[in-house]
Amino acid sequence: MTELNLIFIWLTSISALLWIILLLQPWQPWRNQECLESDKTIKNNQKLMNSVTIIIPARNEEDVIEHTLKSLDRKGLPLKVLVVDDQSSDNTAHIIKNVSVKNIIIELITGKKLPTGWAGKMWALEQARKKVTSELILLMDADIQLEPYMLESLLKKRSDSGARLVSVMVALRMESFWEKLLMPAFVFFFKILYPFKLSNSRNQLVAAAAGGCILTDSNILDKIGGFGAIKNALIDDCALAREIKQSGETTWVGLTRSANSTRAYKTLNLIWNMIERSAFTQLRSSLSLLLLCTSIMVITFWIPVMCIIISPGIIPKLLGVFVISLMFIAYLPTLNYYHRSPIYGFAMPLIGTLYLLMTWSSAIKFWRGAQSNWKGRIYNRME
Repeated sequence: MTELNLIFIWLTSISALLWIILLLQPWQPWRNQECLESDKTIKNNQKLMNSVTIIIPARNEEDVIEHTLKSLDRKGLPLKVLVVDDQSSDNTAHIIKNVSVKNIIIELITGKKLPTGWAGKMWALEQARKKVTSELILLMDADIQLEPYMLESLLKKRSDSGARLVSVMVALRMESFWEKLLMPAFVFFFKILYPFKLSNSRNQLVAAAAGGCILTDSNILDKIGGFGAIKNALIDDCALAREIKQSGETTWVGLTRSANSTRAYKTLNLIWNMIERSAFTQLRSSLSLLLLCTSIMVITFWIPVMCIIISPGIIPKLLGVFVISLMFIAYLPTLNYYHRSPIYGFAMPLIGTLYLLMTWSSAIKFWRGAQSNWKGRIYNRME
């Protein structure tokens, strides 16, 4: 056996070991064990529903805000909704003022100028939080549509679990080619970075939330100092979950198909910019972690493909096929959950490569000083 074959066998064996470890971890982040769907059998508790105020920060959201507000307009549920117009330069405020709804009470808050040291979303949420008098707050992004009875399901999960922050990873739009290719993987990689089962435990080392839809207690936010506690956080959902867990409370996060994002990412460039905004922050802006991540991604995604294509021996090729099968098995539950074709599972080496390039692009921008640009704002800190 040639030396090149031995090298390929050794590297592919490491790749196989990494995928096996992922599949056999007790918390199994690749599975969909933590889910919350709309439950129409839940009896409506009007008193409990009246204890919720919905906060929606909106900056240049003219394309989606009307659909979001109308999705909340359900007969018999006079919900109070605070919408913060965060210095929009489009028709967001006009649409909010003139949206036709019957069963929700909308209060438009004109956002004040962003103070130094604050991330825009956190500042918008803090301005609305100070106006809340209800027991509970539902934080929603401007592009999220809730299906009927989803709010009731969130309230029931809060009651059943005892968690004081309940959030769901909403179903992302998957209509264009690039969305179908990359959006399920976004959820897959997020769950590997932040295993939901560990996050939902009392283990304070792992804290995760999904910022598009978060139900929490007003007094808990008061206890941690409001959104000022995470005022410069760009990965604000996980930062909020961490603060709440560190205060002694528990949190819960899971997947759902009963809350949907209407925000379109039709091109690779749009998805690239979205991932690039916070990818290096996920690695704590650490070069060491970036290099470690790169090494792992190369071994897990590139090596098995290289073995199949260029290895001169049959054993490395068979090992490469075995590893591709392992990554397919790991990714398949995510594809099934979102009703995507299993064929996308065989694109994992390409998907992993694109996410790695996005992460390096995020790091390069950080080193150049333009750490994050989102909706016309550039943030000089990534925490």
